[in-house]
Amino acid sequence: MIRLSSLVPLFALLTALPAFAATPSVDEIVKRSNHVAYYQGQDGRAQITMTIADAKGRKRTRELVILRKDAGAKDNDGKQLFFAFFKAPADVKRTVFLVWKNVDKDDDRWLYLPALDLVKRIAASDERTSFVGSHFFYEDVSGRGVDEDKHELVKETEHYYVLNNTPKDPSSVEFSSYKAWLHKASFLPVKIEYYNKKNEVYRTYEALEVKTIGEFPTVVKAKMKDLRTGGETLAEYTQVKYDVGFSEEIFTERFLKNPPLEYLE
Repeated sequence: MIRLSSLVPLFALLTALPAFAATPSVDEIVKRSNHVAYYQGQDGRAQITMTIADAKGRKRTRELVILRKDAGAKDNDGKQLFFAFFKAPADVKRTVFLVWKNVDKDDDRWLYLPALDLVKRIAASDERTSFVGSHFFYEDVSGRGVDEDKHELVKETEHYYVLNNTPKDPSSVEFSSYKAWLHKASFLPVKIEYYNKKNEVYRTYEALEVKTIGEFPTVVKAKMKDLRTGGETLAEYTQVKYDVGFSEEIFTERFLKNPPLEYLE
């Protein structure tokens, strides 16, 4: 279990941000948290280093760049486009993961495997499976739809709103519920616990470091852990930029084999 005391280093930054004078509604909390987690700026870019460790401490890494563009109306938190390009190691180099995140239907996902020169569609049923061997899932990369769960404010502390979230379609996911700690000043999710059918925590997410980039509070170091296997993945974000000005054209199938290197180097 992750102790709340481990989140104290985030307070210096996060408590400097404005907070609501009164407790907002659950819907408002969820909406604002989803916005700061996935919709800050009209687009964004980040280089990510994933360090994947098993229970015996053996480690391997993944280096990738993720591009994101909002394709819906401004400030509407609607459709989004994601382009993830792998730079290392050699066995995954030039692999591309493309997502069209939809709000009214299942997301569209493609994976380009350069060794096979193959473009593979990823089924909606695969969204909660490992993202290229890490402890993050495909759904963790692009986000989970806020309307897919029932949300309940179960606790409010000095620094956090604690929400319990239950899937509306239990058969579509492997968890029975998840509990999220959302920072009251920034609305960033800084801790998440996933519960199995026996109401046991089996998977955890923790934000380890936050920086303000431009005007946006941004998680720059996070960890996902599988308590069943003892494995974990540390994700570190560098060269983060917002409002770069990407064209929607690069988030299409034809760029899977010919990636936009000017944004990826």
